[in-house]
Amino acid sequence: MGNEFAFTDLDQYLFGNATHYEIYKKLGAHPTEVDGVWGTQFAVWAPNAQRVSVIGDFNGWDTEANVIYESDAIGVWQTFIPCVGAGMLYKFFIIGYHGEHLYKADPFATHAELRPGTASIVSDLRNLPWTDWEWMERRKSYNIYKEPMIIYECHIGSWMKHPEGDGYEKGFYTYREFAERAADYVLDMGYTHIELMGIAEHPFDGSWGYQVTGYFAPTSRYGTAEDFQYMINYFHEKGIGVILDWVPAHFPKDEAGLANFDGTCLYEHQDPRQGEHPDWGTKIYNYGRNEVRNFLIANALYWVEFFHCDGLRVDAVASMLYLDYGKRDGQWVANRYGENKNLEAIELFRHINTILPERNPGAVMIAEESTAWPKVSGDVKEDGLGFTLKWNMGWMNDFLEYMKLDPYFRKGNHYKLTFSLSYAYTERYVLVISHDEVVHLKCSMWSKMPGIYEDKFHNLRCAYTFMTGHPGKKLLFMGQDFGQQREWSEERELDWFLLGTDLNRQTQDYVRDLWRLCRSYPALYETDFDPEGFEWVNADDMDRSIYSFIRKSPDGQKNLLFVVNMTPMRREDYVVGVPADTDYYLLLNSMDPKYGGLPEHYREQTVYHAIPGECDRFDYRIAYDLPPYGSAVFEFTTDGRPPRGISQAERRAIAEREAAKAAAERALEEAKERVHALEIAAAEAESRLSAARAEAENALRAAREHGAEV
Repeated sequence: MGNEFAFTDLDQYLFGNATHYEIYKKLGAHPTEVDGVWGTQFAVWAPNAQRVSVIGDFNGWDTEANVIYESDAIGVWQTFIPCVGAGMLYKFFIIGYHGEHLYKADPFATHAELRPGTASIVSDLRNLPWTDWEWMERRKSYNIYKEPMIIYECHIGSWMKHPEGDGYEKGFYTYREFAERAADYVLDMGYTHIELMGIAEHPFDGSWGYQVTGYFAPTSRYGTAEDFQYMINYFHEKGIGVILDWVPAHFPKDEAGLANFDGTCLYEHQDPRQGEHPDWGTKIYNYGRNEVRNFLIANALYWVEFFHCDGLRVDAVASMLYLDYGKRDGQWVANRYGENKNLEAIELFRHINTILPERNPGAVMIAEESTAWPKVSGDVKEDGLGFTLKWNMGWMNDFLEYMKLDPYFRKGNHYKLTFSLSYAYTERYVLVISHDEVVHLKCSMWSKMPGIYEDKFHNLRCAYTFMTGHPGKKLLFMGQDFGQQREWSEERELDWFLLGTDLNRQTQDYVRDLWRLCRSYPALYETDFDPEGFEWVNADDMDRSIYSFIRKSPDGQKNLLFVVNMTPMRREDYVVGVPADTDYYLLLNSMDPKYGGLPEHYREQTVYHAIPGECDRFDYRIAYDLPPYGSAVFEFTTDGRPPRGISQAERRAIAEREAAKAAAERALEEAKERVHALEIAAAEAESRLSAARAEAENALRAAREHGAEV
């Protein structure tokens, strides 16, 4: 029986040309049977090494026990070691280019020792029990641009911990436990996807997984690769998409990692001006080296194809695109055109963003890119980078700066919430409130809000309403949907106990209903990237700090009118322009007491009739008693028919309520008229009686004057 994992001449050719998209099936450690003998095939790329041996608990970590004396033409060292199987620890012992002794973890290992250990672990992942084929088949025809996408960003280690936890390991949920608890939460809240931070193996908990040492190994903090597979499979069976953070921008200098791998700068640039981030203290990949580029391309494909993940959110894209990112003069080297663009990183992105969706229709690539680099989500054929979506960092910064302001100062910063619409359709954006915005003294979303305790919740509901109505897919970091008050820390779980208080629980209810709107109304997802899908009603009401706009459905049905009052001032006489002579159905009122609103500012009215009269450039208007910090969402159609989103029973109930209200008003008017008529009749009778009394008194006086007896 031949060795199916042997590294062949074809493998050499493909790897050397950066097109071996499943290189992880050849490099690394693979249990197999060769000529009737069970063992493990080991292979590592170390072209500048003098010698390589495999060491592990199976040979007492003896550097002389399993020596590989020769490599192939491109520097791959391989050997088959009998009787080595899954679960055994190992490393590669490398005598480097200059004779140094290096003890390296396997760059292609699929399982790693729990930190602080740094050994790799042999694992056999050939027969993972996938049952998500229905999801995977459906994903092939999934068009993210026309579907709702509401992402729950989550850090497994601090989402929830076991109460008996003492330190990291004892408190962590396993992948399996997390899947079963988190899936229920995600489904209940209405998120469509979960985005997981820090999955690839990393040595330092405080890096949150952004300093990776094991690119092909799900971190052992939460279990094995099999447990990780169970989690992905479970989410898919529940109808939840899974996105992973992916970190190709840099890697740490840890001795067991990729840095100085074979005694030379193999994965990184040799010139520190090209190969190091001075601010981060990490190494930068040499994106111009084919084998390094292949390593990253195959790694991206590995998570999507081998583990069925639905996409990757690529961390720190800007740091890869700009050669001078985070560097001063003299700390960077210009490209061949004398520019600061990293041409090799650009080519890497275009390669990945072309091949990944071709091989995996429906999978997404999302860029965390913080600059104005053009066409990040543009087509590669049109000189774009080819990402599916891009984080809207500009919107996020302006939005949070505005929301932190005392309402008195918001009128002078009104533009912060309108400016984003001037570029909203230049990219395909995701609106993000991520972990980076609620950590390291930046405060939680609740804490950012101005005012006293209750005001912070009112402001938060306004913020999330505006975010919901703004074009773009949505991402919210864990804890922010129920008003987490402490900023996030990876060392503790979320403050779930806050759900025992009314305002936190009511905030969660409000966010749940916002996400319900996002999933139920095509106006909030089908036209996210179509300028025809958004229209300002009034973008200039700065003195009152009120924003009003329309999200349009492609078929004219189930359009939505948003009105958001960003101050504590009540506007009883508020009038807003509307585009159609129809009824406007109030779907969501942030001041409803069930969401923590103030009862004195709540009205039972749910249907508002358009009346003729120019307002906000429209020919019709509706009057609405706009509460302080009040946000309202109305549904309407543009052809005058009742919205199809309201059921017949609901329409009958609305009509009955309106008819009863009208009948009561008529009865009241009739009663008032009857009372008025009676008052008039009583006055007339009183007048006649007074006249009769006067006449009788006059007659009596006359009689007395003539001496008549009375």
